[in-house]
Amino acid sequence: MNIALIAHDEKKNDMILFCKQYEDILKHHQLYATGTTGTRIMEHTNLQVHCMLSGPKGGDQQIGSMVACGKIDKVFFFRDPLTAQPHEPDIGALFRLCDVYNIPIASNHETGKYVIMDLQESR
Repeated sequence: MNIALIAHDEKKNDMILFCKQYEDILKHHQLYATGTTGTRIMEHTNLQVHCMLSGPKGGDQQIGSMVACGKIDKVFFFRDPLTAQPHEPDIGALFRLCDVYNIPIASNHETGKYVIMDLQESR
């Protein structure tokens, strides 16, 4: 499966911990991430990640395009609900595309556990 990994600045450490926790599952899939998130994941795990642009520079839109083209199966987007994001319209568009194309999207560590269970069961 093709999986997107995205995290706002205040949630990047949560994403890294999540990827470490589920590294044995994630390593069997193609991983895509926005630039900084993907780089940080690779620095702290043995996972290989295809990095897009950073979110504010269009990375969210790149992943949204992949969702719309049927190239992403699941999205993990750990959002910071307490900090305004300058690219909020791009974030909303990505969530909307996931809804349109029926792609599971986990917005935090807890919902991520449920989405990852599906990956574990499909192996």
